[in-house]
Amino acid sequence: MTRQFPLQSLLDLSQLRLDEAARRLGELISGEQEATQRFELLTQYRAEYQERFVTAAKNGLSPKEWQNFRNFLQKLDDAVNQAGAMASQSKQRTVAGQQEWLTKRGKVKAFDTLSQRHQSRLDYAENREEQKITDEHSARRFYLDDSEH
Repeated sequence: MTRQFPLQSLLDLSQLRLDEAARRLGELISGEQEATQRFELLTQYRAEYQERFVTAAKNGLSPKEWQNFRNFLQKLDDAVNQAGAMASQSKQRTVAGQQEWLTKRGKVKAFDTLSQRHQSRLDYAENREEQKITDEHSARRFYLDDSEH
């Protein structure tokens, strides 16, 4: 009486989708870490360059050198802002990926619960059938033993 769970194909499909969502989430987390690291490195480099500028300014800079420092600092500011925006977007994608994974996990859990209930019903029915056979066998034996005396 071992019948397959009628929704097994849906359980399998939802498990595959959960696995894919987990893989994507791993990629998103990795991308977020890289974007955050890039942002932090640019921020650190910008601060170091700012210190060099201040030190150089204290020692005296020509107008051309002053302009070169300011132009490069502006480019660094733009790069830092862009990297910060990319890190923020990456974080948002990771949060969305986590939510997707949680949703898919919920579906797998629901189908798994149904599968376990199905198996429990089958096990219960099988145990009842075995008990019925055992009871009939015992009754026959009792009847035969009783008729011999």
